[in-house]
Amino acid sequence: MLNAVRLSRPFLFALMLATAGCHAQPPAGDKLSPELARRVEILIRSKTNLPPSYDIVVGPRTPSDVPNFDEITVLFSAEGKTSKPMTFLLSKDGKTLAQFSKFDISKDPKTLVSDAGRPGRGGPANAPVVIVGFDDLECPYCAKMHAQLFPALQERYKDQVRIVYRDFPLNEIHPWAQRGAIDANCLAAQSVPGYWNLVDYIHAHAGEMGGTEKTLAKANETLDKLTREEGTRQKVDATALNQCIEKQDDTAVKASIREGAELGVEATPALYINGEKLEGALPIEYVYRMIDSALIAAGQTPPPPVAPAVPAQQATPAAGVSTQPANRAGSQ
Repeated sequence: MLNAVRLSRPFLFALMLATAGCHAQPPAGDKLSPELARRVEILIRSKTNLPPSYDIVVGPRTPSDVPNFDEITVLFSAEGKTSKPMTFLLSKDGKTLAQFSKFDISKDPKTLVSDAGRPGRGGPANAPVVIVGFDDLECPYCAKMHAQLFPALQERYKDQVRIVYRDFPLNEIHPWAQRGAIDANCLAAQSVPGYWNLVDYIHAHAGEMGGTEKTLAKANETLDKLTREEGTRQKVDATALNQCIEKQDDTAVKASIREGAELGVEATPALYINGEKLEGALPIEYVYRMIDSALIAAGQTPPPPVAPAVPAQQATPAAGVSTQPANRAGSQ
């Protein structure tokens, strides 16, 4: 009897979609005996409830990188259409059929979410832990996290943790968030401290950006004014800063939005701690645990444990740093 892993219904669903694909031929290799090919076919039919109208062609054995197993490809056809090849593993003794997902973990997760070219605060560029936050300057949950979480992290971890923001304005619900991001980036091009001073102020006073009239025009005017004032304090090239503000080039912001979307970011704030995603409202002790784990993996010693200042059910939440839901497109 041929032992096998259970083939799931999602597999069958994918299989049904695949039948519309292009024709393919099995690779060359050692052909299975008719008796073994039939056992493979019967097992696949029984596990997937494949309709009788589907024909199955079991390909020959080819070498695999899994010890004691070869690969075989299976084609499904119906109504003149042939699926893309599905790969299975067949044991050398012909007694076990398997299918599993294979994932590449050769890359350091820290490198999967880039902080390249972004102004950082806290630790140096080579800090053992880098936290990349996808931020919306008009997002109230981002503002709460910005005010509560990051100061606590900087106090606890000092130079062990570097914090970087990537732009992810939710333009559908936050009309001035993109201009705020562009203005802040104009300042960042000349002054990293100026960038963070501006971001700190905008997050702390987001509700004031539209003035008493609460208009987009007033919010944009205020953002530009704040950016120029901070530029003056930082003694940057005022002409270059003004040109950047007037141009409102959204290329970099759009690229950041695309990268966030490709990573699966749907809400703000979203954090990546050395590549590990953190979202939702979590007690800050959980964030400490994630950072400590990343430090240990990097060969560093975390700071001594911190006793919770309040009961666990009332601990300061992170990611949203709120018991409210994260800010999502389509909701306030």
